[in-house]
Parts: sequence; structure tokens; C-alpha cells
Amino acid sequence: MSDWSSYIKGFKAYLQLEKSLSGNSVDAYVHDVNKFVQYLDVAGLKLSPEKVELHHLQEFLKWITLLGMTARSQARIISGLKGFYKYLLLENVVLKDPTEMLESPKIGRKLPRVLTVEEIDKLIGGIDLSKSEGERNKAMLETLYGCGLRVSELVDLKVSNLYFNDGFIKVIGKGNKERLVPLGSIAAKHIMIYMKSVRSKIIVKKGYEDILFLNRRGSKLSRVMVFLIIKTLALKTGTVKNISPHTFRHSFATHLVEGGADLRAVQEMLGHESITTTEIYTHLDKEYLRSTILQYHPRS
Repeated sequence: MSDWSSYIKGFKAYLQLEKSLSGNSVDAYVHDVNKFVQYLDVAGLKLSPEKVELHHLQEFLKWITLLGMTARSQARIISGLKGFYKYLLLENVVLKDPTEMLESPKIGRKLPRVLTVEEIDKLIGGIDLSKSEGERNKAMLETLYGCGLRVSELVDLKVSNLYFNDGFIKVIGKGNKERLVPLGSIAAKHIMIYMKSVRSKIIVKKGYEDILFLNRRGSKLSRVMVFLIIKTLALKTGTVKNISPHTFRHSFATHLVEGGADLRAVQEMLGHESITTTEIYTHLDKEYLRSTILQYHPRS
């Protein structure tokens, strides 16, 4: 990808000197082009800028949509890529512009609903902690948002798969695939409070001894129950968005990606194995995933 870095360097100089853009605008354009370069790397596509075609750019857009990037951010990235190829045309590096037919997503189009950090605070703040299930619900929602879990992964979470000392939880995802997800300090704190003050007092039904989140009868919570808890909270706190447990997963991904986190790390944490038509297997260093969460997640 070295040819990309030299062209990006030239693009940066062009924006500063010929376009007289501010430092922030220049950085934003460069950041957008780098996101695409990162995608090529993850997808195993060793393409120089002149070999890129429209379908590569369309696959890239699909990829960032699945990672939770909003239509507005996608439109900005497309604008950055269009600017980059305009520069390459001027420099005669490319003879045709692959971004010419690339359409920006309509800003109003329906994308997965995402909550702001303030909306998440308001929702979780609406939980009644004087009730025993309040501590459980707080721990559950902090885990959903702090770890980006699917609702099925949340209700199946095992006590034996919590590694507090290492700062990770082991999650059983789709197709029974295991993955390690970094556990932030806030989610860890509320899981511990729930385990000590609530779960320890429940008479656990046979077969559910290792399940973390239990109902009052000592058995596993249903997925529907988690939906109901969230819907009830949304009504109580006056949240107008139509939300579900999956909203927390999308918010987790979006807040990380828009905060500047490495797309490969977010993909790994979500347990997305194949995001493009190419099978992508990225096995990133555990500590790298952990530092990504600590650096870019609002809860850290």
C-alpha cells in the first residue's frame, strides 16, 4: 500500500496549497481516504489507486454500513474519495475516475437506529435501582452497549466466561463461534454489583447455574423479556426513537467507528466474519482490541 501513502501525501499538499483548506478539513479528507485503504487491506485486495473500480467502492460502502456508519458520515467519506480521485486525474495518475458513478446515500434513508451517548445515559438513568431487577437491567444494558452484543449473546452469557482480571468476556456468537470481547470498566462494575447484591440471593434452577442474567424464578431470561425491558424504559424516559436491544449494538459500533476506531477492530468485536463478498478473517491482537475500546468507546 506504499503507492497509496505517496499519493495521499501529494493529495494533502494539494489541499493545503492549491485549495487553501483548513488543517481540520485536510485531516478529514485524508482520514476518509485512509478508511478506504484500510478496507482494501482487510479485504486482501492489493490494488493501487488506478486499479480501483466502481464495484470495489460499492463493496466498501456496504462494509461501513454494516459496521454502523451513518449515512451522513458515508456521504462525507464519498466526498473525500471523490476529491482524492479528482486530484489523481489532475496529476494524470488515473485516466478515469471510479468515483464518478458512486452515489451518496440519501441522508434521510432508513439506517439502523443509533442512540447518542446522551440518550443512552438518559435510558440507563431511568432504571429504578431500588428494585432488585433494576441492578440486573443496568448491568445488562451496560453490557449490551459496552460490548456490542446481540440479544441472544447477552441472554446466553455465562459466569464462567467472564474474565474480569483480563478485562474480557467470552461470547458464543452465531454458528456457535466463540470470540473474546473487551469488557469496559463501567460494564464490569455493574456486572459485579449485580452478581454480589442480586444474583447471589436468587435460588437458581437446575441447568442455569452458569447463566449470568437470571429472572426472578432463577432461570434464563428470554430474548422477548430483554425487548420488553428496553421498550418499557424508552416509554418511561420519553425516548421517541423506536429502539430494540440491537440499537445498543449499532450504537456501540457507530460510536467506535465515528470516534476514529480501526474498522478491523470493530468488525472483530462485533463477530462479523464476512462483511464483503470476500471472506475476511482478521485475527487481531487481544490487547489491540482492548486498547481500541479504551481509547474510542464513550464508556471508557
